Amino acid sequence: MAQNLKDFAGRLPAGPRGMGTALKLLLGAGAVAYGVRESVFTVEGGQRAIFFNRIGGVQQDTILAEGLHFRIPWFQYPIIYDIRARPRKISSPTGSKDLQMVNISLRVLSRPNALELPSMYQRLGLDYEERVLPSIVNEVLKSVVAKFNASQLITQRAQVSLLIRRELTERAKDFSLILDDVAITELSFSREYTAAVEAKQVAQQEAQRAQFLVEKAKQEQRQKIVQAEGEAEAAKMISPRVRSRSLTVRDSSSLAGWVMTPRRMRPPCHLTPDSQGGGGRLEEL
Repeated sequence: MAQNLKDFAGRLPAGPRGMGTALKLLLGAGAVAYGVRESVFTVEGGQRAIFFNRIGGVQQDTILAEGLHFRIPWFQYPIIYDIRARPRKISSPTGSKDLQMVNISLRVLSRPNALELPSMYQRLGLDYEERVLPSIVNEVLKSVVAKFNASQLITQRAQVSLLIRRELTERAKDFSLILDDVAITELSFSREYTAAVEAKQVAQQEAQRAQFLVEKAKQEQRQKIVQAEGEAEAAKMISPRVRSRSLTVRDSSSLAGWVMTPRRMRPPCHLTPDSQGGGGRLEEL
């Protein structure tokens, strides 16, 4: 660039000697300013940079941290990576152990390994997320979900999420990725399976209701039996007293009839006391 400016200055028409010198100085200062600007670059917060030179390619031993850095213009240029964790939602349909289709969505919080940026650039480039995450997420989901039945995916969701996170984290290390968090955000089944589950729940509720009605009928029957037994026992206890009172009333009626009979027509008789002390009876002589 500086040589081009000198050539341009040489082609300018000759003028006053002082003016030509000033123009050359101005062009020289511009060339120096351009060189300084092209030699300096800044790595912002949450970023890392690596060098690529036109002879050796990616410099494996150079990883630049945040701050101001220098480079050789045209010969070197920086490649800047954002190493902050970024969320990404990935959905994948897969099959369970009992051959039910399951739609699972994961929220993956990932970032590149700052110590392996040169090798990552050589293998994956800057669009590493698009190249790696969808494929390894689908791979791990199919592997883990196939170990559980559809019902277990619901009842053991925490265990399923932990297993997915563990296997996905190990798989991402092969591509210089660090996963800070993996969570299941959505878990749904096919319409047919959902309808079958709802029908099963309704059938279970109906069976429980029928069982409740049977138990209620049995309880009412037991109450009636107990009530009948109590009434029978009470009748047994009351019967002797009723019989005793009826005899007493009958004997009293006989005595009243004997008294009301004229004396000349009375048969000879006497009153015999009752052995139970409840009255007496008339006996003819």
